[in-house]
Amino acid sequence: MTAEAEQLERLLALVATGDRDAFATFYDRTGSRVYGMVLRVLRDPGYSEDVTQEVFLQVWRDAGRFDARQGSPVSWVLTIAHRRAVDRVRSETSTSARESRYGMRELAEVVAGVDDEVVARDAGDRARECLGTLTELQSEAVCLAYYEGFTYREVADRLAVALPTVKSRIRDGLKRLRGCLGSE
Repeated sequence: MTAEAEQLERLLALVATGDRDAFATFYDRTGSRVYGMVLRVLRDPGYSEDVTQEVFLQVWRDAGRFDARQGSPVSWVLTIAHRRAVDRVRSETSTSARESRYGMRELAEVVAGVDDEVVARDAGDRARECLGTLTELQSEAVCLAYYEGFTYREVADRLAVALPTVKSRIRDGLKRLRGCLGSE
C-alpha cells in the first residue's frame, strides 16, 4: 500500500467519527480526481459540481463502511463518483424522454384541438352559407329552434303562426339544409 493510500485510509477512519478537519483534508486530496471523473461522464460542469457534492456527502455519511481489503480509498471514492454520475445520466435521459413524450402528447392535443376548431368553424361557416339558401320564414324558424333552443310551440308563439306551420317550415328548411350540406 502506498503512503498516500495509508494517509487517505486514516483520514476516512477519522471522517467516520465525524472529524470535519479530516473530511476537509480528504476532500482536498481527492476532490479534483472525483470532479474529473464525474465531468468525463457527464460532460457538464454544473451537473458535475452537483454530483461531486453528492459524492462527498455520501463519503461523509458512509466513511465507516470503507473496507481497505476491497480496495484503496481513491478507488472507493471514484467508484461512488462513477455510480453517481451514471445515475445522473440515466435520470436525465429518463427525464428528457418523459418530457419529450409529454411534449409530443401536449402538442398532439393542441394540434387536435386546433384541427377540431378549424373543422367546427368551417362547418359553421358552411351551415351559415346553407341557411342563406332557405326562405326567410324557414331560416327564422330553424334558427329559433336549433340555434336559440326554443320549442316548436315557443317558435310558433314568437312568429305568431300556427304550430303546424312552424313544423312544416322547419321540416322543409332542414331538408334544404341537408341537401345543401350534403352537396359538398
